[in-house]
Amino acid sequence: MQFAYAGMTLITRAALTHGMSAPVFIVYRQAIATLCLAPFAWVSKRRYGVSLGFKSFCQIFMAALIGVTINQNCYFQGLYYSSSATASATSNLIPAITFAMAASIGLEKVNIGSPRGQAKVLGTLCCVGGAMIMAFYKGPLLSDALRLDFKAQSHGFHSLFDPALPGGENWTMGCLFLFGSSICWSLWLNLQVSMARNYPDPISQSAWMCLFATFQSAILTLLVSGPDPNVWKLRLDFELLSCFYSGIVGSGLSFLIQAWCISERGPVYTAMFNPLCTVIVTIMACLFLHEQLYLGSMGGAILVVCGLYAVLWGKSKDLDSNKEERLRSERLNTRISGELEEPLLDKTSHNPKVAEV
Repeated sequence: MQFAYAGMTLITRAALTHGMSAPVFIVYRQAIATLCLAPFAWVSKRRYGVSLGFKSFCQIFMAALIGVTINQNCYFQGLYYSSSATASATSNLIPAITFAMAASIGLEKVNIGSPRGQAKVLGTLCCVGGAMIMAFYKGPLLSDALRLDFKAQSHGFHSLFDPALPGGENWTMGCLFLFGSSICWSLWLNLQVSMARNYPDPISQSAWMCLFATFQSAILTLLVSGPDPNVWKLRLDFELLSCFYSGIVGSGLSFLIQAWCISERGPVYTAMFNPLCTVIVTIMACLFLHEQLYLGSMGGAILVVCGLYAVLWGKSKDLDSNKEERLRSERLNTRISGELEEPLLDKTSHNPKVAEV
């Protein structure tokens, strides 16, 4: 998923800076995702046999409004006003915000006195800190530090993804939009926990969410842009490519994978992988755009990976602890049921007819 998000960030940044409207892009993206998920959702509904009740309808509608419509409009406006590196770095606040929200409402148990609780807290701080180092501290060139002969080559693709393209002048407004997007994303991850309990069909859930987000985004686009038909036109270049890629991979496939991961491991586990997107963007920029790799980026990437594995270690210990508690309770129930059956056996053993049987 993070590899898909990294590619979507670079492609969408190129399309937005070349004139594509962000609200229109979101409408097309969610509409394409809905069309892709619809046949699979029909098959999945027959398999799970889950009906969309009023409570599930309200939860999915609110999740689409907060996590898709508001979140993506804030994110892509911030991406247009700032840069792809800033957008990728700001999204690394999501693990910390998700962790705080989940701990405050009881979805994530944190025992600071235990090693696994300390690992989760310190790992979250390492992930956020490493991502911020990658974004805001360059340091010397890694090739100079290692005394390697590495020369950057500039190709035609570099101009498409250059953060200095038009639209990057209002930096503060872009950062505020991106921060609002991170809050919406964190709230969206926590909302999906109750959604998975009430509507345990991730494919149909994702399809309904994309459908609701399509209508919500279309209404918002009409209110912002007005009834101008020229706004809805797409060029057959990065605009069309970004819509299809973001719709099929960025919304359809990723929503499905994310819903399943949250139902299996919870919102914090899913959010902890977000800092990897910054690492992947940096690596892709070096490989495909022939950008220089700096020592700060390398150090931040190592810090992100270490923090991620610290949190995953803490989560794995939580799972082991839950399994031990479950086995302990099962043994206790078996012992209690055995003690209740012993007096009955003692009474029936004195009856010769029962003993003979």
